[in-house]
Amino acid sequence: MGRGDHLGEFEQVVLLAIARLEDDAYGMRVRAEIEARGGRRTSIGAVYATLERLVTKGYARQVEMPGGSERSGLARRFYEMTPEGTAALEDARDLQTRMWAGLKLRASRRRS
Repeated sequence: MGRGDHLGEFEQVVLLAIARLEDDAYGMRVRAEIEARGGRRTSIGAVYATLERLVTKGYARQVEMPGGSERSGLARRFYEMTPEGTAALEDARDLQTRMWAGLKLRASRRRS
């Protein structure tokens, strides 16, 4: 992974939602998955901006599918994780695991 290619926290959350949704990962479903599973409210604009960033980084791929009658034939953009996205998520998980290993958090003892 090159410099600047690391995954931000929200990028990780979006990629995890794509992985969970599999073939049904489009913007509104990704947002709903984040809100339902993560208990985190988010705007659809933030989701789409992050999806585009993940596509640019090569961690996700966009696939346009023709829409049905419920969408008046309008295409819907679905997203799938690339092998590079899988590797980036695994790297992020490994980093978190190493950073947390043996750590015991305690309240700050900073004096005022």
